[in-house]
Amino acid sequence: MKILIADDHALFRDELASRLEKLNSDVVLMQASSFSQALKILEKETDLDMIIVDLDMPDMQWEEGINQLKQKSDNASVVIISASEDMRNIRKILATGIKGYIPKRLEPQIMHNALKTIMEGGIYIPQALVENNSETTSNSNRRGKTLTNRQSQVLDLIAEGKSNKQIAYEMGVSEATVKLHINALLRSLKVNNRTQAVITAQKMGLI
Repeated sequence: MKILIADDHALFRDELASRLEKLNSDVVLMQASSFSQALKILEKETDLDMIIVDLDMPDMQWEEGINQLKQKSDNASVVIISASEDMRNIRKILATGIKGYIPKRLEPQIMHNALKTIMEGGIYIPQALVENNSETTSNSNRRGKTLTNRQSQVLDLIAEGKSNKQIAYEMGVSEATVKLHINALLRSLKVNNRTQAVITAQKMGLI
């Protein structure tokens, strides 16, 4: 696995790199201190598996920086790790389809588990966001929303970070059929992408 860490604090980058190496001794790590430097690395490294990036780097607004990283990174998963715990921003960022949002203030073991979840292909959502969303979702809405068995199966596999090809293999269907199930799932949950589907499903108690 090849991972790029982009953060303007060298000590934090080194600490994060150490955590990732403990999770996977074969991981190949690269570091950048700004959005601009990360983008330059992406021009040469076209086979990255993951980009872990801080929002608050001085050379670029995070909206522009994240957008450019996603455009240049092709199939790499983008994960945010940030000191900001503004729930409105977190929701806005997760809605872009990133693989997770890790607050820097997490206790070491929780951060370890969050990184492990993401490296294994899952999606990490801050517990505070899940709890906040749960409080604003009525019990009647939770009970009223149902999915078909196929949609539930697809949802579980999406939450595990499976690609369409992997989902098709596990379900014994074609990728075209998987796309149909996913589109139906997104319509049912009234969301636009996979990450939103997982967030919504969690707050509704579906997964």
